Amino acid sequence: MTETTGTFVVTHAESDSAVVRDVETAQVHTLASNPGLEVHDVLEATVAPDPPLEVTWQVVEVDDRRSIELVDSDLEPTQHAKELAADADIGELIQEERAGTGEIHVFRVPEEDVEAAATDVLEDEETVARAARLEAVRVEVRRDVGGGVLSVRYLPD
Repeated sequence: MTETTGTFVVTHAESDSAVVRDVETAQVHTLASNPGLEVHDVLEATVAPDPPLEVTWQVVEVDDRRSIELVDSDLEPTQHAKELAADADIGELIQEERAGTGEIHVFRVPEEDVEAAATDVLEDEETVARAARLEAVRVEVRRDVGGGVLSVRYLPD
């Protein structure tokens, strides 16, 4: 095994160890120690096998560290997001780049499933990994229960 440089999201953290996942390859690395990491932290870093057994990894260099904030907003999707969803089929995902940085994802879901869908997005590890890939630091989930629309906003800051 050799060292790996990439973008990693912290999926599990304890006082003496942590687990990070490469957001591009989905490879998981168990760290032999925890250098102050918290779940949802994102590292632009290099990890290497931890000697002598090389069954765990260590962080050897950190170029950048940020945390992803997950927000369960009480706001409804914007009018624009609702318009995007108006012609979509149930279950269809519409992705749109934001002006500047980030993306907006809009889903049409059955009205009775909007709350569950919002919870699924907020609890899904891939939501944080996607935010890391998009260089977002905040993920905001908005819902329109009566309209069956879920909006996920990946925001830079």
